[in-house]
Amino acid sequence: MKQVQEKNAFKINGFVMLVVELVLLALSGWEAWRFMGSLGFSVNWWALLASIILFLLAMVMLSGFFTVQPNQAKVLVFFGKYTGSVRDEGFWWTNPFAIRHEVSLRVRNFNSDILKVNDKHGNPIEIGTVVVWQVVDTARAIFDVDDYEEFVQVQVETAIRALASRYPYDAEEHELSLRGSPDEVAEALTREVQERLKIAGVRVIEARISHLAYAPEIAQAMLRRQQAQAIISARRLIVDAAVGMVQQALTHLERENVVTLDEEKKAAMVNNLMVVLTGEQSASPIINAGTLYG
Repeated sequence: MKQVQEKNAFKINGFVMLVVELVLLALSGWEAWRFMGSLGFSVNWWALLASIILFLLAMVMLSGFFTVQPNQAKVLVFFGKYTGSVRDEGFWWTNPFAIRHEVSLRVRNFNSDILKVNDKHGNPIEIGTVVVWQVVDTARAIFDVDDYEEFVQVQVETAIRALASRYPYDAEEHELSLRGSPDEVAEALTREVQERLKIAGVRVIEARISHLAYAPEIAQAMLRRQQAQAIISARRLIVDAAVGMVQQALTHLERENVVTLDEEKKAAMVNNLMVVLTGEQSASPIINAGTLYG
């Protein structure tokens, strides 16, 4: 497919051409007055013809005036051929027979619908995105795609599906995931959408996930799985901390010569400390005051 590149169109300051338009109308009126003055004498048909031609020329030129608002552009087409684009804001005049297509250059947001897709592990999830985009090539936006706004919507949804299939919803450490790596996923989504939209002359400024959740049919099961993983992580942290505290206590007792413990008593002490430190409920100490009889 041959791509059309944007170029500047022929244009003239509208106020200058407005003066020309008024001059043509004045000349047309002058010739008409000359024709009216010749009635009854030697009729000046040339004056009538000149008046009609000047008037028709002024009327044709009148359709060549147009305005360009800030952050807008006009794409000009003359008998099926692209002649250029006008980006400069103001009052202009151009070929009156050229068709003018208006293109907005403003930055726009597109909020996608919430899509149901499968992540890398095959889990059904719900995902939605917001894409900030802007037209940078008016010729491509008009001629290379049928409807560039609809094209943006379709390609964004396609990019979302492609991206979600490459990342898991949630992952272990040192692995990118949709929930755990928002910045990295946003950069990947921006590149994915930009690659698909460059054919339409659209620049993607930013793309981010705006909605992310498990599908309703597995939401409860995944919630229990996340709770179980959180409990396991907490238990692991508690056990690691308890082992360190026990080791520190034994080392301190031996260094200060507070008490001499054999291997059996060390094992009993370690067991008691681990039960106290890792138990969910507060320990109830039992004081050994010795035996009644020696």
